[in-house]
Amino acid sequence: MMIALPNELELVMRAETDSSAFAVIYDHYFPRIYTYVRCRVSNSYVADELTSQIFERLLTRLGSYRAERGNFCNWLFTIAHNIVADYFRYQKRRGWISLEVMSEVACAEDKPEETVIANESRSQLLAALRQLNDQERSILALKFTAEMTNRRIAQITGLSESNVGVIVFRAIRRLRTILGPEGEFKHG
Repeated sequence: MMIALPNELELVMRAETDSSAFAVIYDHYFPRIYTYVRCRVSNSYVADELTSQIFERLLTRLGSYRAERGNFCNWLFTIAHNIVADYFRYQKRRGWISLEVMSEVACAEDKPEETVIANESRSQLLAALRQLNDQERSILALKFTAEMTNRRIAQITGLSESNVGVIVFRAIRRLRTILGPEGEFKHG
């Protein structure tokens, strides 16, 4: 679960005109936002660009944030969700869709055999995730990458909290079926 900044509301109010306040918000939320975006798009350059767009939009819309409508984290992830969705709509219009999943490079400190095993496991998971629809991948990314509750995901996506729970449950069950009991991808 994402921990809010201790003086977040004050920082948000100041960030519109105070670059140091915006920098504190940026430093706090950047890792989670980038990880969420990177989980949705397979290309790190695209993830960098989309993350930049998210924080640019945040900066231009800070004045429209209203604490009484919900917490800042939800509002920021709604911006992120919308920008990623816009990107995929644009890609569909162009007739090209990339894989919207994370493909991180193994840690350089790993032993070679650990790296090979990790890469194989990651490849199997990515292949299984490809079989889920966009909505399932997006909700799983918010749930496990952004570590959000079903309630927060519901607020961001406009779905009911119970619908989010059902989608998460069914998507995980589908992944288990695809990966099999040993967690290995079933080809075919």
